Parts: sequence; structure tokens; C-alpha cells
Amino acid sequence: MTEEEKIVDFATVRDLLLGAQGRRKDLTYEQRAALFHAEWAASDNRNGYPTDSEVFATLKDAIAELPAFEKYPELAAKIAELMPLSEIEIKAVMASRRASIDDGDVNTVIELVRQHVGIE
Repeated sequence: MTEEEKIVDFATVRDLLLGAQGRRKDLTYEQRAALFHAEWAASDNRNGYPTDSEVFATLKDAIAELPAFEKYPELAAKIAELMPLSEIEIKAVMASRRASIDDGDVNTVIELVRQHVGIE
């Protein structure tokens, strides 16, 4: 995967845009809109717990090792970003690529999210 194709989380996008804002003193309209969205998406206002780049990376890698995600690294990244705790959310993400996932892998994903996010 090249640098242009690298999958990043909202916290990383937020940090990159804040860095650009600090260097340039101004962002374009599109960059400001992306920054506002990334700030919201990386906060605990979105799903009850904030996004952390390190947690995202380790969770994405753990999910990508599951057989259901071998051909779909982008879906592993999406699930790592969403941090879903229900079967329906995971199946909805998989359905976006018409990929199937068995109940064992769904339960494994939920357990991985709980472990990495620190939810009991």
C-alpha cells in the first residue's frame, strides 16, 4: 500500500489538519470542513468514547487477521474506526461490499473492540 493509499483514522486526520493550520495559519473551506468533521468523529460525542490513533491501528490489524477480512482491509479499517458493539453494525459494514461474515467472526470482532477500547 502506497502512502497515497494509506488508511488513516479520524484522529490522525484531525492531527494532520491541525498541524497544517498551525504551519499555514489558514485552511481552505474544504480543509476546515474536514477538520470540523474529524474533530467530531474523533471525540466521544460520536460513539461514547474518543478515537485514538494507536487503538485504531492495533484494532484494525487485529480485525484484518480474521478470515472474513482477508480480501477487505478497508472494511477492517472501517470497523476499527466505528468500534461497533453490535452484530447488526458489523453486518451492515460487511454488506457495503456484499461480503459475508459468520457469527463466530462477528463475535470475535465484538470481543476485539471491547478489548482494544477497554469496555467491560
